Amino acid sequence: MTTAVKRIGVLTSGGDAPGMNAAVRAVVRTAAGMGIECVGIRRGYHGLISGDFVTLTGNDVSHILSEGGTMLYTARCEEFLTVEGRKKAVSMCKLLGIEAVVAIGGDGTFRGALELSRMGVPVVGIPATIDNDVGCSNYTIGFDTACNTAIECIDKLRDTMQSHERCSVVEVMGRHAGFLALYVGIAVGATAVLIPERELDFERDVVEPIRNARLKGNTHFMIVVAEGVGSAVDIGRQIHETIGLDPRVTVLGHIQRGGTPSARDRETASRMGYAAVKSLAEGNFNTVIGTHMGDLKALPIEEALQMTKHVQMDRYEVLEAMHVR
Repeated sequence: MTTAVKRIGVLTSGGDAPGMNAAVRAVVRTAAGMGIECVGIRRGYHGLISGDFVTLTGNDVSHILSEGGTMLYTARCEEFLTVEGRKKAVSMCKLLGIEAVVAIGGDGTFRGALELSRMGVPVVGIPATIDNDVGCSNYTIGFDTACNTAIECIDKLRDTMQSHERCSVVEVMGRHAGFLALYVGIAVGATAVLIPERELDFERDVVEPIRNARLKGNTHFMIVVAEGVGSAVDIGRQIHETIGLDPRVTVLGHIQRGGTPSARDRETASRMGYAAVKSLAEGNFNTVIGTHMGDLKALPIEEALQMTKHVQMDRYEVLEAMHVR
């Protein structure tokens, strides 16, 4: 089979997400099937600059499909933000004979990939972030697993909160986006959900839902807070000062990033990894593989980075409709 590239690199960058390993596996095995050599670049763009790499074969990725995290590791790289750093990365690609790079991560990863492409290194991006906030894709690898992890933790919290008739404030990830918090909030039957996209009105968004639930006979309450809204500790303190409850605050933190990827994340990652290599093999460079209405689509990376995605605010109607009447 004749392909547009003979050797490619693959890296993971930014925050890790369950399913990244499945994407790496798909890239490596698809490449091998097309006669393309694959070089794993460890520690993201830092590794591309420093030459931290490993040659990968199909056997090397045999047992990573079910593993969370990323076998290639990930790291922030301030040096890559500079022109000199990017020149070093391009020089390393030339030294190793890497003709194109598959970059797995979020918008920050893709901005780095865009800079590589402008310096002559073809790229393809695969969206992987638990926040699901990549504008060019309806879905990002890791979101489903992170939701399931948060739901499992909150269900267990609810058991003890109900037993002691308490209020629980749970902080989930989502610095700039509330997709995770709102999805999880509906799934666990939260009393209230606070997200960055909705300006916080404490009386409307917290006090009234708790008060109404208590009037309907509930004696325990679950408040889900996206970290971008503010500290769950501060929300808990304000609840105590306003209505006298003594909330228990839980910050789920990085536990949401870990764990065995779900079926959806494994399957999506496998499809995206395959599509990325196929795109490179066909000479369709400098794209991001995104999901659109259930299908995969390769969008030009510059166009992809200009796209935005918004939380479906009508989901609040669903959340409120599920409250006890």
